Amino acid sequence: MTLGARLRALRAASGRTVAAVAADAGLSVPYVANLENDRGNPTVDALTRLATALGTTLNVDLGPSPAPPELPPSLVRLGRSARFHKDLDTLAHHTGTPPQELAAAVLDVLARMAALTNREPTERDWHRLLDALLLVTAHPSDR
Repeated sequence: MTLGARLRALRAASGRTVAAVAADAGLSVPYVANLENDRGNPTVDALTRLATALGTTLNVDLGPSPAPPELPPSLVRLGRSARFHKDLDTLAHHTGTPPQELAAAVLDVLARMAALTNREPTERDWHRLLDALLLVTAHPSDR
C-alpha cells in the first residue's frame, strides 16, 4: 500500500476530514492532501505527527510489498458509516487490536476482495463481507 493510500485509509476509517487530521497534526490541509495523493516528500516528524493525529504509530518498513488496490468510493463511504464503526468495535473486542489499527486493515482486506470481483461492490455487498468477517471472528467454529 502506498503511503498516500495508507493515510487516506486511516483517515477514512476514522470518519474524519483532511482538514481535521491536518489541524490535529499541526500541518496544512494542502500538505496532507498532497501526501494522500502520493505527492511530496514528508519528513519523519510530519509522518509521526500524522500518525498521532490518526491514533496510530509510525512504523518504517523497507521491505517490498505488493501494491494494494485503491479504495473504491463505496468503500470509503462505508468506512465513514456508524455501522462500520460499530462492527469495528466488535472486531476489536474479539481480536484485541486497537480499532484505529484494525480499521485500515479491514478496509484494505475489503478493497482486495473487491479487486477480485472486477466490479465495485454495492453497500449491501460490503455489509455482507463485514458480516462474514464478524461471524468468523466472534463465533469461530469448533473442529
